[in-house]
Amino acid sequence: MKKLLIAGYADSTINYQNAFQRLGASFDTLPPKAPGPLQRQGKSAPILSLPRLSYNPWDYDGLVLPGGGDIAPALFGARDEGSRDIDEQLDCLQLRTLDAFIQAEKPVLGICKGLQIINVHFGGTIIQDLPEPSQLVHAYVSPKESRPPQKDSSCKMPVTRNNGDKIHPTKAARGTFPQQLYGDAPITNSAHHQGTGAVGDGLLVAQYSHDFVIEALYHAQLPILGVQWHPERMCFEYADIRMDDGSALLRYFLSLL
Repeated sequence: MKKLLIAGYADSTINYQNAFQRLGASFDTLPPKAPGPLQRQGKSAPILSLPRLSYNPWDYDGLVLPGGGDIAPALFGARDEGSRDIDEQLDCLQLRTLDAFIQAEKPVLGICKGLQIINVHFGGTIIQDLPEPSQLVHAYVSPKESRPPQKDSSCKMPVTRNNGDKIHPTKAARGTFPQQLYGDAPITNSAHHQGTGAVGDGLLVAQYSHDFVIEALYHAQLPILGVQWHPERMCFEYADIRMDDGSALLRYFLSLL
């Protein structure tokens, strides 16, 4: 049985746990959050000031970086320009964990925020708040605020699911993992207000939406891939005939382990 480290807290990664368990994988999650802020006189604490990692990458077959809030802008050399729901302690822990798994040459899958963590690790940047037209396509909508789904005749505008996710078409680059799994035009979900800015060193774009928001990246040499969408909410009890089956991506990742 393949064993994963899901680099998020147990209570916020239930969907990931359930999906991988259904696929026959075992997993651990991060230890509970340490008490106390990570801010000292308005400055970010250095990543290396955190306690040592309490797990060894060699104990796992691969790493999953899950979705979540926004990355602290200081970690990619920027000022706060619209980021929210920041947990800098978790950001630093995920970046350290990613580095440890890279050094151990273990496969990595980043999902939503996880893709952005990968991009920041390799020197990329984040668009902290997408333009309003892109927000209409990608941003999560609270189920209490959602309107009856509408889709234009060009199939470029999304529909909104009952859980607040958007569903919209994308374009996959030829020969990349999204194209191999889903064809030239995967239909995915979205629940994000940020996007990839400058692409990090060694990373290549595998998928993008019609407004050119990057939907997937992979590393040219390393077994690292990331998607901006949520495959764990596109399969099993979250399956929807209006979009592709997210379990295909999760199975593909497990095949790399």
